[in-house]
Amino acid sequence: MNVPQQAVCRTRQPDGTLLTVTATRRERAGRADVKCTVPGDAALAERLQQVVRLARHTEAKIDSRDQVVLGVDRAPVGRDCELAFVLADRIVRGVWHGREVVANGWSDAWQLGRVDGHDVADASPDALLGGPDGLSHLGQLDGHPDPGARVSGARAWFPLHSGGDGDGLGWVEVSVHPLEGERLDEEQTIAVAGAGADAARQLAVRQVLAGARHFDGRGLGRWRTTVRFSDAAFAGRSYELALVLADRIARGREFVPRARLLATGCSDAWHAGRVDTVDGIAPKCALLLREAGPGDRIVLPHAWRDALPAGYADDVRARGASVACVERIGII
Repeated sequence: MNVPQQAVCRTRQPDGTLLTVTATRRERAGRADVKCTVPGDAALAERLQQVVRLARHTEAKIDSRDQVVLGVDRAPVGRDCELAFVLADRIVRGVWHGREVVANGWSDAWQLGRVDGHDVADASPDALLGGPDGLSHLGQLDGHPDPGARVSGARAWFPLHSGGDGDGLGWVEVSVHPLEGERLDEEQTIAVAGAGADAARQLAVRQVLAGARHFDGRGLGRWRTTVRFSDAAFAGRSYELALVLADRIARGREFVPRARLLATGCSDAWHAGRVDTVDGIAPKCALLLREAGPGDRIVLPHAWRDALPAGYADDVRARGASVACVERIGII
């Protein structure tokens, strides 16, 4: 297969001018899989990097040997350039063998392969426009069904406690897509996007999910996974149980609660399915009780069972929710 070293895609700006997105493929050599550069706007470059990574989620195969560097000749206005970045990335990797095109489109769910719409008003007749009346999902590029139909996702919530007025719930969302072809190291198939997606958190999330899937026996080497966190900043490991349970629900390994799944806990032995304790039992229990609603399911470490506030289970039930203290995953 003849895969280009460089690809170009253009996008129309609100003032009618064309902006050029250039994608260059090079040996990865231990670097990030995707790099985006935007003149004078590092935050926008980071967001577009996330867009490209999320759009890759529905691809059936992973080839992480190369790095793709995406650059633009000047800073774009708005979000309408997102589709051009996604297409340039696909062309340079040989995933889409399309022609050089002018593309405008954006999405709030690239990880589903969905293209929600476009903003440009004076596009040329041969432009590729995202949205219900144009390219509504990335599968249409090759005449395939909506790739989002094969994506399963689940979200779980965990307490954000720092002792301040901003205490509340954060969430973690796991989306999985069937993985075809050659089996890869499990950690290479897991990507973390969104707030806090630094190298340390990416490594921690990969290790947690790889360990918990090892406990399943046949859970390894089957999925391409994208993990997203809510925008709220947090530290520590108390999100781990929520992450593992969201992953198990997405993969069909866990029952879905009537409403939300709220959990806190970590483990030094996810490969054995063990759930360990975390700090902050009193404030976190109070926070979870305050936030719980009808149909919610609260999951806590088994080590907390005898230390729960008096009447806690009854108070949770009075709010229409339920609570369980678990020693291992897979028995909730």
